[in-house]
Amino acid sequence: MDDQLCILTVHAHPDDESSKGAGTIAKYHAAGVHTVLVTCTGGEEGDILNPVMDTPEVRANIGAVRRRELDQAVEVIGYDELVLLGYRDSGMADTPANSNPRAFAARPMDETVERLVAEIRRVRPQVVVTYGDNHEHYPHPDHIRSHEISVAAFAASGDPEAFPAAGEAYQPAKLYYSVWSRARILAMHEKYLELGLESPFDEGWLDRPGNEDRITTSIDLTGFEDVQRLALLAHATQVDPASKYWFGLPPEIMRTIHPYDEYILARSLVDTELPEDDLFAGVRLKTSR
Repeated sequence: MDDQLCILTVHAHPDDESSKGAGTIAKYHAAGVHTVLVTCTGGEEGDILNPVMDTPEVRANIGAVRRRELDQAVEVIGYDELVLLGYRDSGMADTPANSNPRAFAARPMDETVERLVAEIRRVRPQVVVTYGDNHEHYPHPDHIRSHEISVAAFAASGDPEAFPAAGEAYQPAKLYYSVWSRARILAMHEKYLELGLESPFDEGWLDRPGNEDRITTSIDLTGFEDVQRLALLAHATQVDPASKYWFGLPPEIMRTIHPYDEYILARSLVDTELPEDDLFAGVRLKTSR
C-alpha cells in the first residue's frame, strides 16, 4: 500500500467524524485515496439531542444505536475502513462515567497508543488527522486523549523498538490538526443577520480567539459542500434536525458560506510550501517516484 495514498483520521466518538472534516474525506475518497476512520469510543455517554429519538428503547440501547448511526455516516462520507478501538465513552470530566474501568481516558496511555500504532502500521497512511492541542472551549476527556494518543502514535509507529508486537515499523509523513476557523463562524453569523434570522452564535462564540494565525492548510470543498450536513443527519440521536447551529440556514445558502475545511500542519517529514491546499502536498511527488 506504500504506492497508494492513504489518510487516517482519529475521532473520539461517533458523530465527530461528521462534524470535522467530512467533506475533506469525501473529496479524497472520490479521488481514489484510501480513507480510514479510527473511532476510539462507542459514544455511550452522548446526550440524545433529537427529541424524536429520546425514547426508553433508544436510551436502553444507546451504544448499538450510535453504532448504526456511525455506519450510516461512514457510508455517506466515503470512508473505506472503520476501525473501532472499543473503549467506552469517558463522559465529561468529573462525571461517574470517568470511573468506569473501560473508559477511554481512564485506560493506560501505553495501551491506547499501542492500539493506534497497530492500525497505523497496518494501513500505512501518509497522512494522519486528529484534534488540535487547544481544548479550552471543549475539554472533553476523550477529545484530549484522542489528541494525545495520535501525537504519540505518529512518533512511535516509525520506531522499530516501540511496541514491537504492533507490527512492522512504519512512519507516516504528515500529522494534521483539524480546526474550525473564526472566519467560518463569522460568515455564518453575518448571513443569519443578513437574512433577518436569529443567529445561534452569541457573544461567547464571536469573542473566541480564532486559529487563523496557525492554520496552514485549506481544502476546497467545491462539489462536496453537502457531505457534512448529510453525515450529521445520519446521527439521529446526537443531532437535532431543527438545530439552528447546524441547519438554521438553507442548504443552498450554506454551500456558499466558507466552503473549506481547515487544518494545522503539526508535523511534516516531507518538504512542503505553506499555505497548502492539499493534505498530501509533498507526499504525492514522493509516492510517484
